[in-house]
Amino acid sequence: RCVVLRFLKSPPNQNKTPEEILQHLQNIVDFGKHVMKQFFGENYVHHGEIIQLPLDFVRQLCLKVQPERPESRCDKDMDTLSGYAMCLPNLTRLQTYRFVEHRPILCIEIKPKCGFIPFSSHVSQEIKHKVCRYCMHQHLKVANGKWKRPSKYCPLDLFSGNKQRMHFALKSLLQEAQNNLKIFKNGELIYGCKDDQDCISDWNELARHLKPFFFPSNGLVSGPHCTRTIVKELIHVITMTLLSSTDACRAGDMKTVPISQGRSYCEASAFNKELIRNGKHKLESSGLPRGCLLYKTLQAQMLDMLDIEGLYPLYSRVEQYLEEFPEERSTLQIDGPYNEAFYEKLLDLSTEDDGTVAFALTKVQQYRIAMTAKDCSIMIALSPCLQDECSEQRPVVLTSKSRFTFSVSVLDLDLKPYESIPHQYKLDGKIVNYYLKNVQAKDDPVMSSLFKENEDCTLVLHKV
Repeated sequence: RCVVLRFLKSPPNQNKTPEEILQHLQNIVDFGKHVMKQFFGENYVHHGEIIQLPLDFVRQLCLKVQPERPESRCDKDMDTLSGYAMCLPNLTRLQTYRFVEHRPILCIEIKPKCGFIPFSSHVSQEIKHKVCRYCMHQHLKVANGKWKRPSKYCPLDLFSGNKQRMHFALKSLLQEAQNNLKIFKNGELIYGCKDDQDCISDWNELARHLKPFFFPSNGLVSGPHCTRTIVKELIHVITMTLLSSTDACRAGDMKTVPISQGRSYCEASAFNKELIRNGKHKLESSGLPRGCLLYKTLQAQMLDMLDIEGLYPLYSRVEQYLEEFPEERSTLQIDGPYNEAFYEKLLDLSTEDDGTVAFALTKVQQYRIAMTAKDCSIMIALSPCLQDECSEQRPVVLTSKSRFTFSVSVLDLDLKPYESIPHQYKLDGKIVNYYLKNVQAKDDPVMSSLFKENEDCTLVLHKV
């Protein structure tokens, strides 16, 4: 039936009752249905349904799955006691046209991350207004041994809507996929990271898989030229599908956050540095078409209007209130239910703090939505189609030698936990401090000479 079963995982010795598990899963379904569908639109969000399975089947399944799980994920156990699971469509397959299922299917999964630079006046370190969170975090992750090398990918390039910048961003993702890019062929992972360190990034191998999709008549010679051409075609197709709008509905009645509030490029972006090296100081900005999924994702991300630095005091205000009145937790809908009333409260975009708990709570909930949108994945499923099949009803993207029908979906839309806010606040400080100390200092010749005080230096004066 081309579906996926999704089970809850939890740390060992933290067993929840079947009722609690059912409630947790119901919250995930309701959140997708009543909240994220409003932001992203009907066609992009698949919230799934809850089903109950025989416990014996679940246990056997768990035994089969366990050896396949990456080591870094094995700190949590799969729930085998409740029998409840979520049933979702398999997004590595085409979502719109069941009858082309016998065709080969290519699917690209992208985790675009946060596509804007904070514009909040609460930001205490100037660097946060210049360099994006993703680019700064890369350095800390490499230092901590999570990745071997920093990636040249910068989310602001992908979200720019400028094709040249988008191509550069996608090429960087293909070079250093990390956790941000995976490619599936007929549902099997052929490119990307299986776990933190194990990155498969052989372009020639990838080209071998993709050649029948892009050059069906096999008219292209093999070798590096062939590989480059196929990768170029792939990047072109991903760009076109990301900029397409396959959803007629408006994203709810969301007032949009003006994108112009933030700066549209990141100073650490390799694309930006390349431009400056070539003597160009102006980035062409194109902007995203309003109906496309990247635009909707960015709008949801920009509900983080205060930055974690402005939000943390508001979180503390809510916490203080809950300490005094713990019974109010359910009235405030912190743990659900995620219904229309919850969504309505998110539409208040005012940033004038009136000192109330209600204001603080609205901002906290908006921040959680923004965090969810910053961590979601976009799935692009492509299937070759013949010219006479491509009717008006289906979105189609063309390449030089072939044409594809496609569907775009968004997943990983579980609401980020309220309890994770203190962790986010600490992590933010860590990322910025590490970047200022270890990276910016090296880039800045004046600063770097201060750090190398013990070295002998000669000052050379030139006549000007």
